[in-house]
This record gives sequence, structure tokens and C-alpha cells, in this order.
Amino acid sequence: MLKKGSKLNSILTGSCPKCQEESMYVEKNPYKLGKIFEMHDTCSHCGTRYKMEPSFFYGAMYVSYALSIAFAVAAFIISNVFIGLGLIHSFIAIVATLIFTFPIILRLSRNIWINMFVHFDKNWKEHKH
Repeated sequence: MLKKGSKLNSILTGSCPKCQEESMYVEKNPYKLGKIFEMHDTCSHCGTRYKMEPSFFYGAMYVSYALSIAFAVAAFIISNVFIGLGLIHSFIAIVATLIFTFPIILRLSRNIWINMFVHFDKNWKEHKH
């Protein structure tokens, strides 16, 4: 499922979408909030530029919105349907879930966004400039 070469591997690990040899991020831990947006400019293995154009990752905001809705719906279903909490407590569970998972959602949205445009290349060593 998470084998090298799959989109899911690159998305969940934050690795280079082209070669999947290294992390795109300077700091792998998304909970180090001071460095959450810091990315390498290029992959040191295959040379892929992560910021292909200015403001490239603005599109990740739309992905982030969709992920936030998915996490909020999951939190509501778990808290209200399975645990049986009332609406107020379910709302608190949603807010707490979104606050706690914000760094993960942010990184996942960037990973999904770049993986929509850059594809794995098993022969990246041959195409390296």
C-alpha cells in the first residue's frame, strides 16, 4: 500500500513526488509550528523544484478546506453517532479535532496538491539534469 512509487506513499510521507528519496520539508515534524511551511527548494536527489511558480501552493488551500470538512464530519460522526454526545459537545469535539490536526491537514494538503502535478518517475536517475 505504501510502497515506493505510489502517490499515497509520497502524500503520507511528504517525500519528493518524483523520486520519493527524501522529504520535501526541512523539518519532518509538522507540529514544530515555526518551521511548518519551510520546504527545500529542490530535491537533492532528482532536482525537482517544489515551488514550480510563485504562489504555487495557494491551490492547496482548496485541498485543505476539503480535508478539514472530512475531518470535521468524521469527528461529528464519532462523537455524536458512536459515542452519543449532544450537539454542543460534538461541536467542541469538532473544534478540538481541527485544532489538533491543523498541522497535519496543512502538510497533507500541500502533499496532495504537488502530487496532482508531479508524477513518480522510476527512471529519474536517467532523466536527471
